[in-house]
Amino acid sequence: MINSFKSFLVEESKVVYFTFGRMNPPTIGHEKVLDKLASLSRGNTYRVFLSQSQDNKKNPLSYREKIKIARKMFPRHARSIMMNKKVKNVFDIAKVLYDEGFTKICMVVGSDRVREFDILLNKYNGKKAAHGFYNFKSIEVKSAGERDPDAEGAEGMSATKMRGAAKDNKFTQFAQGLPKKVSNADAKSIFNSVRKGMGLKEEKQFKNHVQLKSVSDNREDFVEGLYQPGDKVIIKESDVVATVVQRGANYLIVESNGVQMRKWLEHVELMEKEGNQKVPQDPDVKKAPGTQPAPYYGGLKKSTKKKRLAHFKKGAKMDDDNPAAYKPAPGDKTAKTKPSKHTLKYKRMFGDSVDEKVNLAMAKKRISREKMQDKIRHDRMLDRARMRDVRRKNKETSA
Repeated sequence: MINSFKSFLVEESKVVYFTFGRMNPPTIGHEKVLDKLASLSRGNTYRVFLSQSQDNKKNPLSYREKIKIARKMFPRHARSIMMNKKVKNVFDIAKVLYDEGFTKICMVVGSDRVREFDILLNKYNGKKAAHGFYNFKSIEVKSAGERDPDAEGAEGMSATKMRGAAKDNKFTQFAQGLPKKVSNADAKSIFNSVRKGMGLKEEKQFKNHVQLKSVSDNREDFVEGLYQPGDKVIIKESDVVATVVQRGANYLIVESNGVQMRKWLEHVELMEKEGNQKVPQDPDVKKAPGTQPAPYYGGLKKSTKKKRLAHFKKGAKMDDDNPAAYKPAPGDKTAKTKPSKHTLKYKRMFGDSVDEKVNLAMAKKRISREKMQDKIRHDRMLDRARMRDVRRKNKETSA
């Protein structure tokens, strides 16, 4: 019988939530399980136990390595990730928790293992056996909401698939299964630890295995500053419009309708902003406000680049129908540069030598028509994107 409110609180605190898994290696799937575990515990004690199995096929990481990696990979749960060499299976966990004085336990696992552990733990509750004795007032097993990330064939980037990526020396595929906060250096270290545990040579080059020209060009543009947080991109496989949240080593974290996703560079396409598509910037003038495309400054001296930059700035302040805004920029005649869009537009409208009064009216009409066409194309693109989002939401709702 509870004699006081204080003793009531003590009694209530004797419930513990826990999970048990291989985590060889830890993945984003395990992170979801731990987050669910913490959520279900509602402020009560929760613990994470890892298996101690080790072999060069399914368990390449040692027990100590897994603990170290998991604590660093999941800092929010680090204090709850236990290291106890006496614990090798779920019965050992139950005995340890019972000996600590807990009266109620709740195990959180992948949805495909709930029934298995529920039957197993309750079957031996209150019975002496070779694995030891435990006797809890209640034993619950709850689902983490998805399949066990350690299971063979688990959906998403499971530990099985990550071991396969490590075995095949596919670092980029391996890194996709790690939480977004894991640094590139830590990802490489984990990758090599898994390979070493599998008896394979550590990798030092970390080259992409598919070297397509378009991807390489996209990667080069990415290094130069393509895709910045806040940019709108289109996910090619689904035509969904998303916003860039974070840049990785060779991927992006994007968000659409509140859901964040990791996407490789070749799987997204930058949505054009009005007159402002991002391209590689010239290193000598890239700090100047606005965009300074490298092709517009190629082969020029630094002093000429600055004059060219000043020319562009001056032209930008002029009206679109002012021919002076489209005069050739410094370096157009002598250097191996790509003529600026202003120079090209000037030549298209007026030719190399013009009578400004004769062509001004025609230029105004052409510029006005081009602006209207650009606006129509832009509006149509946004409308298509919105319609795709609506259709996708309708499918999710009906499902």
